[in-house]
Order: sequence, then structure tokens, then C-alpha cells
Amino acid sequence: MTASRLRWLAGFGLVILIALVLRSCFSTSDAPRYAIARVDRGDIAQTVSANGQLSPVTLVSVGTQVSGIVTSYTADFNDKVSAGQVLMRLDDSLLQAQLTQSRANRSSAQATLTLAQANWRRIGPLASEGFASTQEVDQARQALADAKARLAQANAQVQRDEVNLSYAVIRSPVSGVVVSRAVDVGQTVTASFQTPELYKIAQDLRQMDINAYFTESDIGGIRVGQAASFRVDAYPNQRFQGEVEQVRLNPLTEQNVVTYAVIIRVDNADGLLLPGMTAYVSIDTEKRQDVLRVPTAALRFRPPEDAQLAPGIRLDGSSSTSKKTAAGKRNGQKGMLWQQTPDGLKPVSVALGITDRRFTEVLVGNGLTVNDEVITEHILSAEEVAQKGMKFRMRD
Repeated sequence: MTASRLRWLAGFGLVILIALVLRSCFSTSDAPRYAIARVDRGDIAQTVSANGQLSPVTLVSVGTQVSGIVTSYTADFNDKVSAGQVLMRLDDSLLQAQLTQSRANRSSAQATLTLAQANWRRIGPLASEGFASTQEVDQARQALADAKARLAQANAQVQRDEVNLSYAVIRSPVSGVVVSRAVDVGQTVTASFQTPELYKIAQDLRQMDINAYFTESDIGGIRVGQAASFRVDAYPNQRFQGEVEQVRLNPLTEQNVVTYAVIIRVDNADGLLLPGMTAYVSIDTEKRQDVLRVPTAALRFRPPEDAQLAPGIRLDGSSSTSKKTAAGKRNGQKGMLWQQTPDGLKPVSVALGITDRRFTEVLVGNGLTVNDEVITEHILSAEEVAQKGMKFRMRD
């Protein structure tokens, strides 16, 4: 074989190789491609979620019933206090003066009563011997009764002023931890129709409540005693546990959205949780074990317009030749899955149970079994992605 013939054969082979490479690079199949998932069995937990705020189980607001200037305080933020402990003192000069005046009035009333009693003792013998008229007897009797009433009134005034004086010393009504202090030394507090707030005391921070609001669509599955889990921004990698303590009946409507307060009791023995923290709460309203389930994405799939469908099947999954399926005979929402067969895409009507957003329970599957393949999405080719990108840019 001559050298020229060898060169000709080598060139011809090279041309064929280049043609094959170009064909493999630029040729595309018109048939759509699909992502496939398998039906399996497993556990599903349906959850509802909401945000709430941590607060002490009992938060006591400490105020004052008398006005005055703050002279000192003995309890500050985060201090532990016991019931009856002195927290703050107010200037009691005016209260002391009022008590002194009340005691003087009581002494005067006592002297008046002593004189009235003496007059009554004298008028009796005189009246019996005819030296005192009936009118004078009546006047003496009235003076004695009036003196007794004035003494009782003076005693009540003294008692009231003694109580007011005791109010100048602010004491803790409960044992707990000081969460906030609202006034400083030298500040004047005025007791009027609304009691001024001096302290907030959390009775026990070893247990806390979460006040979370759930929408009316989620509240139906929440029951007292259900387990709840939550996380807080302070510890993003840690989940805390709680229990539903109360489902309140009073609705809250904001922007036409109706919500209900759910109180969740939380154990805080380690003290990690603080009042006011935002809690992201999840409650498992229903759990199912070892059930037939499909990926939720498969229920959202709809065939593209150029899809090859099985004979007699329309894009909406309906068929004029098929009989009515059993889906929907049991309680459950209806859904539709699609399977890829040699004849084209075929729909499968199913009745659905609970969902955890990733998987959905299949109650009635019309022959659907474990390991059956279902379509979850249409995989777009590079050309289709480019065409869609062009459409979006044209709309912009």
C-alpha cells in the first residue's frame, strides 16, 4: 500500500470521527425527560408551625398605692428576692405627718367621749329627782352617742394612715427573680387611677410559657397534652421540648386572618431560656407509621404540552375509556400521580392522607405498590432553559 493511499484513508477516518463527535454534541432528542422517584413505606408526622414569645409562667407587676419620692432601693435587675422582702422605700414625711394629725384627732375624740360619759352619769340622778328636763336628758344621750361615733371615726383614720405609712415601704409579694426595675432614686411616683409599675418579678424561671398564635386552619389538630418542639435564635442548633398547656378560645383577627393563642409549657431547669426570646414552634398533630407514601413533588407534577401520553389519556389525566377509580372512597384528599410506560405517560388517581411536606401518605393507590416509579418533575433541556430565559427577558 502506497504512502498516498495511507494518507487518504487516515484523512477519511478523521473526517468520519469529527462528524460523529459533532453529531453527539449538537444532536438533541425531542422526547421530554423526567425525574423519577420510587414509592416506599415509612413514617410520616404532620406538623403545624408558628412563632411565639417566651415568658415566665407567673410575672408579677409590683406597684405602689401611695405617692412619694424614691429614697432607696435594695433589689436590682436579676436579683433573687423572697416574699415580704423590702424592695424600695419612698419618702414618708407627709405620711408621718398625716398619722400624727390623725392620732391627735383621736385623742381629742377620746376626751370628748370622756366628758359626754361624765355628763350622762350626772344627768341621770338629776332627772330622777326632777331637777333635769326630758330635753336635757335627750341632749346628754345624743352627745354621748356622737362622741362614741367620733372616736370610732378617729380610730379608723389612724388605722388608714398607719396602712398608708406602711405602703411607703415596697415589699415583694412573691419569691422570684427581678426581671425589671422601672424607677431610680430621686424619682417621684404618683399613685392615681393607674398604679405606677416599679418592678416586674418572675415567680419561677425554671418553667416558662410560650404564647404562640396558630391560624384557624391549623388549630383543629392541636390538643392539650400534645408534645411540641421549638428552637430559639440564641441556640440555633438545639431543639427544646414542651407540652401544650392550653388552647385559648378567644380569637385574634389581624388583616382578616384569624388566629388562636396556644400556651406551651416549657422546662427551663438549666436556665438557658430567657424571657422575651422568640420561639419557632412545631407541633406534631398526627403521626402515621409504616404507611405507603410518595414524594410530595410527584403530586405537583403535570405533563408538558409535548408529552407523549398513553392512548386515550388527556393532559388533565382524564380518560373517556377508563372506569371510575376507587380513589376518594375513603376519607382523604384526591391527588394524581403520573407513571412512565412504553405507551406513554399514564395517570394514577390516589386518595391522600397526611403529609410532612416532603412525603405524602397514600390511602388508596389503585394498584400502586412499593418500588413503583412515579414522575416528580420534567427535566428541561439546555435549549428549553435558554428559551424560557429569553421569554423572561422579553417580559422585562
